[in-house]
Amino acid sequence: MYAPCAKTCLLDDRDAKTALARTVKFYNGVKVPIIGLGTQDIEAHITTRCVKDAIDAGIRHIDCAPIFCNQQEVGLAIKEKIAEGTIKRENLYISSKLWNSRHGPKWVRAALEATLKELQLDYLDNYVMHTPMGFQDGFENYPRNTRGGIIFSDIDYVDTWRVMESLVDAGLVRSIGLANFNAEQIERILAVARIPPANLQVECHPYLTQKKLMDLCCKHNIIFMASNPTGPLRKNGNITAFRCNPKILCLTRKYDKTTAEILIRYQVQCGNVVLARTTKKEHMIQNVMVENFKLCRKDMEVLDLMNCNYRNNTLAYASGHPYHPFENDCI
Repeated sequence: MYAPCAKTCLLDDRDAKTALARTVKFYNGVKVPIIGLGTQDIEAHITTRCVKDAIDAGIRHIDCAPIFCNQQEVGLAIKEKIAEGTIKRENLYISSKLWNSRHGPKWVRAALEATLKELQLDYLDNYVMHTPMGFQDGFENYPRNTRGGIIFSDIDYVDTWRVMESLVDAGLVRSIGLANFNAEQIERILAVARIPPANLQVECHPYLTQKKLMDLCCKHNIIFMASNPTGPLRKNGNITAFRCNPKILCLTRKYDKTTAEILIRYQVQCGNVVLARTTKKEHMIQNVMVENFKLCRKDMEVLDLMNCNYRNNTLAYASGHPYHPFENDCI
């Protein structure tokens, strides 16, 4: 029940110098380390240091996005670590995203080229459509009308996907994927895709286990990537932060591990790639070493039973968009 999808090829990617996270393969052969550094909400002035620390800690998967406003700093860290001989570009997996206000066919390649320039790279290992929702194309991330509401576009995400396929043809990206799509939207992409999505990035933790989406991804050989694996950071109504949840605290004592280690290990045993955000090197090392212990089946079931379909990231800023993935509780 908790083994990785049978179609996912597990590889060992360790060397004598540094413990590295195990990797999985996309359907096209691209190797993906199962532990990635999520760069969302990392302030620009510390991003370069954090990414360099992550590489030194053994992390080879860096997840970026232009909306995070720190891609230049990520690129600087990568350039410096390559220059000093710590890592080669081909041993890194770098992913970024296409933002909502760049969905128009004339904007997609330009958006990618801007990202490559910021990251100082010739190609990405993965390029992801950040959401299915298009905003008015332009240089503003959140274009607004005179009433302060976001201006939506009528661009169909299927048409955006077709342009993203051309980026693979051009050798600018090795694979393309989706983020924050619901099951119906994923199926719609699959029905027309010449190049199928290689991965799905979506919020996942014991309060939002996403079992149906995991099954859909496994069925179509799509690698499931869990973002926000540690869930809400503070109490919200009846929802308790995991660091204060008695069941989680019981597991931290039982296994002598931190809350984050328990929650990341849970995702790994579900067969998922994990995008974990941290700014502390010691936590990065713990994340890479998370396979040094295993949750028993009973404890996995305890975590599964905590599901209450609580979504931390509701994308409320785009409420009312015709392609909003979560407003109808499609998970």
